[in-house]
Amino acid sequence: MAARRQLVSSGGPFEIRFGYSRAVRVGNQVAVAGTAAIKDGAPFAPGDAAAQTRFILEVIEQALAEAGAALGDVIRYRVFVTDIADYPVVGAELGRVFGTIRPAGTLVGNSTLIDPDLRVEIEVDAIVGSASTLTTRLATPEPVILDQTSS
Repeated sequence: MAARRQLVSSGGPFEIRFGYSRAVRVGNQVAVAGTAAIKDGAPFAPGDAAAQTRFILEVIEQALAEAGAALGDVIRYRVFVTDIADYPVVGAELGRVFGTIRPAGTLVGNSTLIDPDLRVEIEVDAIVGSASTLTTRLATPEPVILDQTSS
């Protein structure tokens, strides 16, 4: 029997027109689409990467909740910034939310998003129910040393 597919919509202006969902849950996996800071059809906090990141994380949190997940279930995030100089403020907001969760993360510079006033776009993947185990393990983290000289 195939796993049930749950679609989550935020009511954003591009979802139907571009044919995507804010999030999709299949089984215990949730994928949240690239999310930019758009409110009421217009960029939220134009040019302010920190405020946009906070807004985006709130939208993502709502989408995860509707899919039965939480921020603590996030296993990976991908962040695109239009000005790599914004990485310290964007990183600080990511750290505020994910600092104890510690998902795999990527932050890359990108030349543009769908509107020049948008500075940040974030997408996440989550596994429902993984938060409590992960948080417990992080209470006493063991350092991992990577050999930087081998390939």
